[in-house]
Amino acid sequence: MQQRHRIIVLGAGYAGAIAAGRLAKRLSGADVSITLVNAEADFVERVRMHQVATGQELRYRPFSEMFKGTGVMVRLGRVVAVDVDGKTVTLTPDEVLPYDTLVYALGSRWNPGDVPGAADHAHEIAGRPGALRLRERLATLPAGRTVLVAGGGLTGVEAATEFAEARPDLRVALVTDGALGDWLSPRGRAHLRKVFARLRITVHQHTAVSAVASDHVTTGDGATIPADVTVWTTGFAVHPIAQATGLEVTARGQIVVDGTMRSVSHQDVYAIGDAATAMGPGGKPLRMSCASGTPMAWQAADTIAAFLTGGKLPHAPLRYFNQCISLGRREGLIQYVTADDRAVAAVLTGRIAAVYKELVCRGAAWGVENPMLGLPTRRRRVTRFSPHSESADSQTAQTK
Repeated sequence: MQQRHRIIVLGAGYAGAIAAGRLAKRLSGADVSITLVNAEADFVERVRMHQVATGQELRYRPFSEMFKGTGVMVRLGRVVAVDVDGKTVTLTPDEVLPYDTLVYALGSRWNPGDVPGAADHAHEIAGRPGALRLRERLATLPAGRTVLVAGGGLTGVEAATEFAEARPDLRVALVTDGALGDWLSPRGRAHLRKVFARLRITVHQHTAVSAVASDHVTTGDGATIPADVTVWTTGFAVHPIAQATGLEVTARGQIVVDGTMRSVSHQDVYAIGDAATAMGPGGKPLRMSCASGTPMAWQAADTIAAFLTGGKLPHAPLRYFNQCISLGRREGLIQYVTADDRAVAAVLTGRIAAVYKELVCRGAAWGVENPMLGLPTRRRRVTRFSPHSESADSQTAQTK
């Protein structure tokens, strides 16, 4: 009797959870086993961590309920090693799981970089533990104190506006090494400045942070900016395990994949979400975001299913349509973009934009929470148990 093909998905963020659910819809449980490995027992809406920091409670979504009856086995554990030659994953404490196909979706974490004091004194909201620590700190912060957000990207802008709206008694400031909203269209930048002014957020533009202390930051020119709480949002770093696996990675540690999300160095490994670097329109790498991770998950899951069942390779649209930005609970900004993520003139602002962003967030969480709904379920039988036969590789070559 042929052993079932073992698929392991590492990481149950947006990309990993979506991939596991989609694989369960595409493949017969009689032929494959799908194991989803995650360190936490419930799904974390990472895009809402600035809300958690202000004391808002999010809906609890346990994986045991989400994947009940799907055939996906959820294994709680922290990944400590991946042996791509031996085709095993090691979890704490010393549990080894063998695989036939691996989907790597361990994502990213906050990146304090090499800025002195950032790791010791700054808070982060890249995950739930950091957001909860910040929530405790903000809850004890008296009126009139200063919260400084370092970083003027999407995360920084959303954090600053959320803090200012939820705690109007605090002084909220943002420091960025560029201009406020410099990636937006003129209309988008104008609306962002208008909201920042209404919320009385102080902006330090074209200012680099060279050091972080407990009560201030030092800028590149030696000046100081007072900060009772500093929140670091300058970027993300890839989970370090990828670099230690032997997989081909970029200088940032992201796994290099082809158009099917398969590792270019190991044919039985797929990488999706922040952990991978995939090319979008114009040969530009996709940015770390839920907007990138979701179609990458679709592509990887459908490719694996096609390889195992002899189906036709899919081509998910790896492109962008807009950037959805929450500016507190009552304001928003939808910046429409080209396929390769460049801003165009069109924007949506105000309350309707806030509702739009909320619906996008709810839709993304709903897709994770209901893995067997949405697209029709077609659980096909496996026709070849090695997904990387000669015919499968020739199909991949056609996608390059």
